[in-house]
Amino acid sequence: MVSFSGRKKRSSFVRRDTQSSKGIVGLVLRPSIRPRVLIWRFPLISRLSTSKTCGLAAAFCVAVVPAISRAQESHAPHWSYEGKEDPNHWGSLDPAFATCKMGHNQSPIDISHPKLADLPELKFDYKAVPLSIINNGHTIMINYAPGSTLTVGNKTYTLKQFHFHHPSEEHINGNGFDMVGHLVHADTDGHLAVVAILFKAGVPNPLLETLWKNIPSEKDKTVETSAVSVNVEDLMPSQHGYYTYSGSLTTPPCTEGVIWYILKSTSSLSDQQLATITKLFPHDNRPTQKLNHREVLESK
Repeated sequence: MVSFSGRKKRSSFVRRDTQSSKGIVGLVLRPSIRPRVLIWRFPLISRLSTSKTCGLAAAFCVAVVPAISRAQESHAPHWSYEGKEDPNHWGSLDPAFATCKMGHNQSPIDISHPKLADLPELKFDYKAVPLSIINNGHTIMINYAPGSTLTVGNKTYTLKQFHFHHPSEEHINGNGFDMVGHLVHADTDGHLAVVAILFKAGVPNPLLETLWKNIPSEKDKTVETSAVSVNVEDLMPSQHGYYTYSGSLTTPPCTEGVIWYILKSTSSLSDQQLATITKLFPHDNRPTQKLNHREVLESK
């Protein structure tokens, strides 16, 4: 619960989130306005099965609670990567998206002049799982069955899903890449950690070949294919050095408090594989955001 008080009149804004089969359902209560339910669809946390979702600037967390049955359900504001609903307008589409324009720790960023530091290694323990894939209209997303983890120091996160952006959202010294894969993890308290894998056109990637062959023809429909097994480790480069900083979701509602790990080494995809994602999503990437005095660390 978050309350905002003015000088003359006290008012409150309460947001409660819970999950549905369509994504995260948020109950928004405003003074003198009937409750309404928003359904947010965005790649990063559409399948998180956690008890908390990290909130603004990591200063608070919004507890996940059951939806109130009498609340009316309506569609979330539509957002896009072009036109009047493009990233420049996200923060004005709905009050729930305000962090997209008001936040000070937004992602993605252009990484330049990072500070070398003695950082813990990224320990990946990824298992093969049956394929669960969806084209949600914003990206191709693969939902990941429980049991695969990322450990950084004394923190362990469970892999929830991974998805792609074309071209890359992250830049290094002003340079973008052909594509990026975002591996979305959450710890037991709902804190998010995302590993970014940058791709350059080159040799084919066998896992991408499998994924692209199984892209659903119908949008917003998850296809479960138990006969096809995938392991996200097959997307990874051999070296796991990284950059890290505190940022946000790169899609509405642009929630902050997300820890990012951007791998320094790149993976590859073929020209044909790149053409496949380009045809589906000519550009599904948010522009880079201001660093705003944040520190970016680089592993030695």
